[in-house]
Amino acid sequence: MKRSGIFGIAIPTQSNQQILEKILKNVHQATDFYHIVSLNPENMILCRQDDNFKRVVERSQTRIIDGVGILWASRLLGIKVGEKLSGVDLMKELLKVGNDERSKVMLIGGKENIADRVVECQSKQFPHIDFKAAKAIQNIKFPKEEEEDQLFSIVAAFKPRLIFVAFGSPMQELWIDKNRHKFGKCVILGVGGGFDFLSGSVIRAPKLIQDLGGEWLFRLLLQPWRWRRQLRLIKFIWLVFKEKLDIRDKN
Repeated sequence: MKRSGIFGIAIPTQSNQQILEKILKNVHQATDFYHIVSLNPENMILCRQDDNFKRVVERSQTRIIDGVGILWASRLLGIKVGEKLSGVDLMKELLKVGNDERSKVMLIGGKENIADRVVECQSKQFPHIDFKAAKAIQNIKFPKEEEEDQLFSIVAAFKPRLIFVAFGSPMQELWIDKNRHKFGKCVILGVGGGFDFLSGSVIRAPKLIQDLGGEWLFRLLLQPWRWRRQLRLIKFIWLVFKEKLDIRDKN
């Protein structure tokens, strides 16, 4: 029997063009809440450890392969999958379309006033987008009711077609899913540290390094404090090999 997932999570098999067309259809029609989740080694480990987070991922309307680790694991396990599509690249594609259609785009979260810096930076490239940066919730693990009430009153009044949320995984995905009925009809993506790149605060790896799968290493060199997060990559590799051995034993 052909496998279609890693740790029980189905990996997308569509091309990036097919995924983008599916997302844009929902941007245009705006008929319902539409949650996009990025799959990377860290999130896959969380799916294995946290049933609640796994359910959120499974409930999402679209998943994207945001990491070469997923491609490597898929090849090792004999799973046919689509292409890598980072959250930052998807954001840029959506902003291009948003600019053409003069859409409303909302940015939520990030450190300090980084969402405002994203608006300032991206407004120059996409002048026809109506941007709004919302004040971040101070502690996403324990959001205050008054903070959320104020935020969702802004969402309801602004009625954005696209929303980008930068609270970091897994909290951003859990929070988005918990409040799915408050967001209204929109396409929403948790972008982690994506605001760092779009604000110009952090330099992104050159295209060649991205294509070779070395973007994670480039970022680690720029932000060495992230080394603890890379330990999860080692755990992911070990778990994938373990799953490979389990498959072989069953066969």
